[in-house]
Amino acid sequence: MNKEYLLGIDLGTSSVKVLLVNTEGCVAATGSAEYPILKPQPLYAEQDPEAWWTATVQAVRSVLAAAPAAQPAAIGLSGQMHGVVLLDQQNRLLAPAVIWPDQRSRAQVQEITAGIGAERLYDITGSPLSTGFLAASVRWFQQEAKELWEQVAMLLLPKDYLRWRMTGVFATDPSDGAGALLLDERQRTWSKELLQFLQIDERQLPPVLPSDQIAGHLTADAAGALGLAAGIPIVTGAADTACGALGAGALSADRLLLSISTGGQLIQPVDEVRIDRRGRIHTFCSALTPGSQQAGWYQMGATLNAGMALRWLRDNVFAWRYPDAYDVMSMAAANTPPGAQGLLFLPYLVGERTPHMDPTARGAFFGLTLSHSQGDLVRAVMEGATFACYDAYQVLAELGVHSERVILAGGGAKSPLWRQIVADIFGKPVQPLLTSEQSAMGAVLLAGSGVGLLDIPSATRVWAQLGDETQPDPAQHSFYQERFGAFQSLYARNQGHFV
Repeated sequence: MNKEYLLGIDLGTSSVKVLLVNTEGCVAATGSAEYPILKPQPLYAEQDPEAWWTATVQAVRSVLAAAPAAQPAAIGLSGQMHGVVLLDQQNRLLAPAVIWPDQRSRAQVQEITAGIGAERLYDITGSPLSTGFLAASVRWFQQEAKELWEQVAMLLLPKDYLRWRMTGVFATDPSDGAGALLLDERQRTWSKELLQFLQIDERQLPPVLPSDQIAGHLTADAAGALGLAAGIPIVTGAADTACGALGAGALSADRLLLSISTGGQLIQPVDEVRIDRRGRIHTFCSALTPGSQQAGWYQMGATLNAGMALRWLRDNVFAWRYPDAYDVMSMAAANTPPGAQGLLFLPYLVGERTPHMDPTARGAFFGLTLSHSQGDLVRAVMEGATFACYDAYQVLAELGVHSERVILAGGGAKSPLWRQIVADIFGKPVQPLLTSEQSAMGAVLLAGSGVGLLDIPSATRVWAQLGDETQPDPAQHSFYQERFGAFQSLYARNQGHFV
């Protein structure tokens, strides 16, 4: 067995990604394979766990074909959060997995929140409950599929099903357990109060282990399917956002990880559980045990419209179909001064989460005149999407977080203009994340830590590849602060008029 290589597997929503990395952080090979989201009824979102396994086999074998001499010393796992896999007494699948976009459990979310009490729920779990979370989906099965629920012997989160297929051992970690919304965040154990309320037997849940603890070893059958050697240690792993923070080097409270892709996601490591009494953000356990060099929790804010809004402008307004349309849009926006000639854009094209938690919120251009150009519209959309992220950051700041810099990931990180807009609106230096597949890279780091080959804080300082800093312009930051006030007022004044 070559102890210089580690394997990271990230079970995403649409595909599984696999990285083979050496202990210097150099990627030897990558692989991926897709699977569909099943929507048998309106509001449903399901996946076949067998499709996860088939895709994992395919992706791992493609990695090994690219680097046939590199057998990993350990395997780490990352995975999509919140979903639930139901197994019976014989460990057979009872139904497709219900995954995080599923919305069938709206009534159950309201019932659980009212029954526990919103503030008490936040105190225990650090977060509000949403549809698609394991706790809400379980309640739906209890009420709407009682005969099936009576057969349930084990509840597993997505990555934990994958590890069980590989090791035959049931386990989860604090970060994924927190995302189930059944975990006592401070104790990092299942909440007896919540289990009692939801009538879940603790034996129906796997034990909670540290993310970098060896949870089991690759069985002979699984090894044969994957093309690996039997007996390779497999660590518990972590939720994809927690692993993504590791891969991006966002371990301490002085760094904010901001991803601008389809939507916007803010990941802020914190040293203690900070509760938002208004339920605007989530606080989850990180992949790390609390310590001097690493934050044991992270707060997460999510906005729904960032790159999605720019794509809407490209396709539905401009109808630009050529391959370099985004480059043309960016150049046009760069020729427009900050503030887009007085044009403001509310990016709420499909509602909004943080901080409004308002599915009825709608988008708007405000201040349009005959003199506005396509470049003005593009810049207004980029600024509006960034204002929405900054609006979410204000909740974190209100709770006592003050990051010194922003690590920018996603498609927005590739745009020099968008990096400058983020720096100027946030008033902080911005560094683009150059590391790809940071969640799979986080899984690799956990694997290396589990077998004693890596120290995560030391490794991330070297492994997380960041580009050159973009510095904020103090004058533009002051200007954007005024515009941000107008942005907030525009939503507040029109909130009751959206249809």
